[in-house]
Amino acid sequence: MNASRTARAQWRQLSPDVRRAIWGTVGVLNARSPRRFNRVLQVPSFFWAWFTSEGAFPFLVLHAIRVTGSIRRGRSGVEGAITSALDVAIAGGLVSFIAEGRQADEQFAAALAPYLSASDLARRPHAVRAGQWFPLLYGGRRRRVRARNLVFSPPGPGRPLHLDVYRPIGEWDGGERRPAIVQVHGGAWLLGDKREQAIPLLNHMAANGWVGFNVNYSLSPRARAPQHLIDVKRAISWIREHADEYGIDPDFICITGGSAGGHLCALAALTENDPQFQPGFEDSDTSISAAIPFYGVYDMVDLDHHMIGGFLELLVEPVVFGSKYSVDPTPFNSYSPISHVHADSPPMMIIHGSRDALVPVESARPFAAKMASVSTNASVYVELYGAQHAFDIFPSPRTVRTIEYCQQFLDGVHRGVIK
Repeated sequence: MNASRTARAQWRQLSPDVRRAIWGTVGVLNARSPRRFNRVLQVPSFFWAWFTSEGAFPFLVLHAIRVTGSIRRGRSGVEGAITSALDVAIAGGLVSFIAEGRQADEQFAAALAPYLSASDLARRPHAVRAGQWFPLLYGGRRRRVRARNLVFSPPGPGRPLHLDVYRPIGEWDGGERRPAIVQVHGGAWLLGDKREQAIPLLNHMAANGWVGFNVNYSLSPRARAPQHLIDVKRAISWIREHADEYGIDPDFICITGGSAGGHLCALAALTENDPQFQPGFEDSDTSISAAIPFYGVYDMVDLDHHMIGGFLELLVEPVVFGSKYSVDPTPFNSYSPISHVHADSPPMMIIHGSRDALVPVESARPFAAKMASVSTNASVYVELYGAQHAFDIFPSPRTVRTIEYCQQFLDGVHRGVIK
């Protein structure tokens, strides 16, 4: 207790500039090596790393302003030297995060090179590049029309489920039908909402002629697996039934999602028209033309022990399933995308960050490898160096490049170039 009090007293004796520089340095170090396997520190470490790495440019600007003010106030002695050294280290770390984000160009181009020509890769429609530096400048509202909170679930005792529609500006003229993309949010199957995720991607796709659908689904622990997937499939069925209303091609509906949404995205793509996941609408067409799962969970049992300790015992069993794997492993295996990979799996681009603190990249590699070896259709795996979980939620150098290449992949499938 006395040692703790002494440490706090010594900390308070440091100047505000030194304390700020120390915290900034710790933030950069945490973003470089987040605490992935510590139950206490994992989530706070993720959030700190996420904001630091993806918001590196705004933080660099703020850092420069603070350092300029500090220098004008004057620095001297040992504390001044320490502060200056740490400030240089912080700036260097933030610049390195920006550079890593810009490397997404090379990583996507290398992964897509077997499927798209160099000229195709060079002709990609650019997102709003100003948004990579300052997210508030992304300007999504000027690029699409959005209809919110449309009910897609059938009448019943449960809560109604809603989706949002992102359409290109201008009404459909009755000509060529537009391709569609369904977005499934993440949140560990127990939280999250359609308003929170993949907005840059949906805005970009709508600005380039696609119609996007951002869907909600029932959340655990109120809902148990496989209800989440059933809801996603109901949304796909509803979208196909309303194809004429939105001018979409019912034969070309793609799907994407992140984290738990990445799991549901991959699972929906791999279990098209499976009656066990379509109770009451078994005859509905829930087929998917292509899928892009982001940082998804592909093995609900975590047989290779890549997830943090307790993933199965503390989350999946009591919250998602409400049952024990040891008693009946069948529903757990059936809810794992890796169990459903087959030769006719639709074209898929799997995206994962190398520094993911919540769903380690090691858990994605076996799924990507199985897709590549089993599926006769295109299977692309993109491992983004330095990317954190949920990196694409707001615009950043990495995000704007990612959404551009997502469109290229999907457009390639739509044109029949990628099969």
